[in-house]
Amino acid sequence: MEPVALDEYPIHQAPLSLRHVPASDRNFYDRCYFNAHDRTGDIFLITGGGVYPNLGVVDAYACVRRGDTQWSVRCSDALDDRPLDLNVGPYRIEVIDPLKQIRIICDSDEHGIGFDLTWNGSHPAMMEQPHLMRSGPNAILDASRFAQLGSWEGSLRVDGDEIAVTPDTWLGSRDRSWGIRPVGEAVAPGRAAEEFFEGLWWLYVPLRFEEFSLIVICQESADGFRTLNDATRVWADGRVEQLGWPQVTIDYTSGTRIPERAHIGLTARDGTPLQLEVESLGYAVLHQGAGYGGDSGWTHGTWRGRNWIEGQVYDLNDPTNLAMRPFGVIDHVGKATLNGETGWGLFEHGTIGRHDPSGFTDLGSVAP
Repeated sequence: MEPVALDEYPIHQAPLSLRHVPASDRNFYDRCYFNAHDRTGDIFLITGGGVYPNLGVVDAYACVRRGDTQWSVRCSDALDDRPLDLNVGPYRIEVIDPLKQIRIICDSDEHGIGFDLTWNGSHPAMMEQPHLMRSGPNAILDASRFAQLGSWEGSLRVDGDEIAVTPDTWLGSRDRSWGIRPVGEAVAPGRAAEEFFEGLWWLYVPLRFEEFSLIVICQESADGFRTLNDATRVWADGRVEQLGWPQVTIDYTSGTRIPERAHIGLTARDGTPLQLEVESLGYAVLHQGAGYGGDSGWTHGTWRGRNWIEGQVYDLNDPTNLAMRPFGVIDHVGKATLNGETGWGLFEHGTIGRHDPSGFTDLGSVAP
């Protein structure tokens, strides 16, 4: 087996070429996520890419919601080498200055989306708490992730219109994660097919304020037991502060599970209460075009052959699309206040099945 370019660097973690990963699990992944918005909620870009070494696949996607329409493009190819910069079809990511500046390019205007955008981190990237989920005895997710808030500049093209992206207006969040999670073609469920899934409740809120970034992560099971808890503030000078156990209440649009706002109580180290309010200005649906769990059209890591590319347009008012909305995670443009200060970022939420604290009794129940 020939060495790969990464083998030139002193970064090995195992007695293997960096063509391979130490984990033999087919679900090993290594990918990134970005979002960009102009603080209005009228337009929202979500994009990212990943490599799946044990599946031999590299892929990327981009989705833009504008008005009541969501455009998506996704591309995939064989992974023969693990590149320093992800490059698949019309999509590429260039690391200009690690942990500070990233450029992403997508030339797929024939599918309604194109861009050349440069990310600049506003505050230091921060590691999140390790994330482990099990289905019975099986670890279905075992991953690490770092997140960062920042600004964008460049140009975005949507359905033939070119939009100037300037850092005084355009903000966003990004993350890099790696480890194990369900990817690629579905595998036989085995025991899980006979055991009832009760419910999952998830909240992920990375926010950018003028002097600091703030990340709140909560995951709960059907009875409200919290299985992941993280509330961290990072200041521009690198200081990191933990903000206790978030007390969360979410207001949903009546007759749905789509959140309108979140009320989150935090606590500073000295006991000072901090009240975080996050309002949704608009959203994009991750499981309609972006390849996340529940996407009936395509999921990350799926083998579609070499040089595969596909575009799709979703009418978000279509009854079929509306019916799918409760069965996955939705990303919102979030406007936040923390004790009088205004911030912006991602308000990501999903609740599937039963969740006692929210009053959801089964898969079909919605807010009154």
